[in-house]
Amino acid sequence: MPLHLPSLKEDCSRCAALCCLAYPFEAEEVFAILKRADSPCPNLDQGFRCTIHADLASKGFGGCKAYSCAGAGQRVTQILFEGETWQEDPDLLYHMTYALRVVQPIHEALLILQEIRALDLPPDLHQHCVALIRSLCPDNPRSVRDFEEEQVQDALAELPDFVETIAPFAMNLA
Repeated sequence: MPLHLPSLKEDCSRCAALCCLAYPFEAEEVFAILKRADSPCPNLDQGFRCTIHADLASKGFGGCKAYSCAGAGQRVTQILFEGETWQEDPDLLYHMTYALRVVQPIHEALLILQEIRALDLPPDLHQHCVALIRSLCPDNPRSVRDFEEEQVQDALAELPDFVETIAPFAMNLA
């Protein structure tokens, strides 16, 4: 049975700038300002675009430049919220940012598992990798609750141990 992975590449044009809201900034080397979680970055315009995107690093926002949601932002916006946005309905803000914080680690885990799947692994480890991928991809998710299901969260929690198990195979590439 083929694997049906979501897009794991960010597409900001299909998102509602969720990363510019969901995460806090600490005023330090990679963020020029202090920003609370679930509050819009002051550099965000009404069209969900960063007003300083071309100059992020020089303006003190290297953390933004290095960030990738791994496709979670557009999945939350387009799939879980069917294209609705927090700007059109401010009551959605906390629900959308919460969903991003749930879905993004799953997408990051899927990226890691894709890399692992490409390794020359013994069949049992390869099968285990595929099983983890399948567990992290709920069938036809329509709510953040689908990503909070025990099967998904257990697979996410298992990833660090699995990575440790396959580490010798990855080290042979170096």
